[in-house]
Amino acid sequence: MSRFVQDLSKAMSQDGASQFQEVIRQELELSVKKELEKILTTAPSHEFEHTKKDLDGFRKLFHRFLQEKGPSVDWGKIQKPPEDSIQPYEKIKARGLPDNISSVLNKLVVVKLNGGLGTSMGCKGPKSLIGVRNENTFLDLTVQQIEHLNKTYNTDVPLVLMNSFNTDEDTKKILQKYNHCRVKIYTFNQSRYPRINKESLLPVAKNVSFSGENTEAWYPPGHGDIYASFYNSGLLDTFIGEGKEYIFVSNIDNLGATVDLYILNHLMNPPNGKPCEFVMEVTNKTRADVKGGTLTQYEGKLRLVEIAQVPKAHVDEFKSVSKFKIFNTNNLWISLTAVKRLQEQNAIDMEIIVNPKTLDGGLNVIQLETAVGAAIKSFENSLGINVPRSRFLPVKTTSDLLLVMSNLYSLNAGSLTMSEKREFPTVPLVKLGSSFTKVQDYLRRFESIPDMLELDHLTVSGDVTFGKNVSLKGTVIIIANHGDRIDIPPGAVLENKIVSGNLRILDH
Repeated sequence: MSRFVQDLSKAMSQDGASQFQEVIRQELELSVKKELEKILTTAPSHEFEHTKKDLDGFRKLFHRFLQEKGPSVDWGKIQKPPEDSIQPYEKIKARGLPDNISSVLNKLVVVKLNGGLGTSMGCKGPKSLIGVRNENTFLDLTVQQIEHLNKTYNTDVPLVLMNSFNTDEDTKKILQKYNHCRVKIYTFNQSRYPRINKESLLPVAKNVSFSGENTEAWYPPGHGDIYASFYNSGLLDTFIGEGKEYIFVSNIDNLGATVDLYILNHLMNPPNGKPCEFVMEVTNKTRADVKGGTLTQYEGKLRLVEIAQVPKAHVDEFKSVSKFKIFNTNNLWISLTAVKRLQEQNAIDMEIIVNPKTLDGGLNVIQLETAVGAAIKSFENSLGINVPRSRFLPVKTTSDLLLVMSNLYSLNAGSLTMSEKREFPTVPLVKLGSSFTKVQDYLRRFESIPDMLELDHLTVSGDVTFGKNVSLKGTVIIIANHGDRIDIPPGAVLENKIVSGNLRILDH
């Protein structure tokens, strides 16, 4: 009789289910440990230490995954945050700036999350290399912003890119073009974790390579991995040694996430003298943001609650714009010494996100992830700052891309600002149909980007193209039914119009 069966019968003869589950859990952990050890033996000597750190990190995460009792928070414990725990940006700005703003800036490191690919927009390679404005990529704009800061204030603010194994090689190739810019650029890699079979919960990978049959066996485990990866890379200690105090972390595709001197000053010169270890920028929800994570008070601490953690019965309440008025922009300001302390104490607590995927061959797997903002509850004296919507300008789709390429925004030193010619500050709602999903298709369908200064709402569906110098105002809905095609003629002005059916402009 195997030890497993003996343990099993022993557990069942005692007090039933909970001990039975515990035995299963221990057996599973042992099996996973053995599989990971097998994988580690296939690592080449120059990758051994790095791979070992990754697999140890995965084991810790897997252990927690087996211990946790599901994603739900105790809804009864969720409270609105105390008034002073989320400050309005206007109050932070009203403090003004000190004369020594350069010395304050020299305490800052800018970190951009650069692990994502452009696949959702039909592009190969890192998303940060997609052109978003006048041929400038996300990365170009980021470098321009920081170079402008360094030149204006005679400072040395470095840029750090957190790459994933998906984006690292392509990103490093392109970095050479910034050699003459006044920005020191560093990179480090997110961990590489094994995907696990949904049924057996064992790693899919049989060795460390990620080519051939192993291509889909690995994944980067979400941006919550920044704390361990940044620490393991040695950069955290380097920057502390250089006298840096805070990192400003944001998604590289959020074009609104520029260095804000007022928030930085608030951190460096706290009004009550108590240093703040973590600031999360939040902004007011609109109907489009109902799924965004929100800040709550939970067991005496500020806590980020994501929709995946909400019990099903309370999801509608969570989405309510009246009860939970704000959401997380993922623009975060974090103390370097606090990250070091918590990392060394193994005290950074982030909820696990279980992300199911289906591989090309049809195999169902899960990947365990964490989110950077979820760690807010582990830091001391955390704060939310309710910032203007302009600091949240993510480009996730070609609909977003149309907005940032248009005359709604002007570009200055890498920063996009809403045009002064737009009479109201809200961003139009744009929904482009599936014919526009891929960047190359989207670009082919616009001879030039329309004038959108007076646009409120644009919906486009089906086979539609736009000629040069089109102007869109108010609410415009253009629907080409299946088999039809609509060409909006050059110079057309569409104001509060619905266009449907078939409209072909033929050259003659």
